[in-house]
Amino acid sequence: MDHLISADEAANILNISPSTLAKMRLSGASPRFVKLGRRVAYRPSDLEAWIAAQSFNSTSEYGGKAIV
Repeated sequence: MDHLISADEAANILNISPSTLAKMRLSGASPRFVKLGRRVAYRPSDLEAWIAAQSFNSTSEYGGKAIV
């Protein structure tokens, strides 16, 4: 089982602000996350999978996907 990291740690790994990550969660554009009561946490494997899914070879390849 993966250990969980905080939303602040996840934002740091993704090189974005915690508020940007929160907005991405709200819009459904963020990596998968876990809710533990009021706490939001991330599995490192989910961050890695999300990053891999954001990889493209050209700008025409993503065809209008929401990139945040």
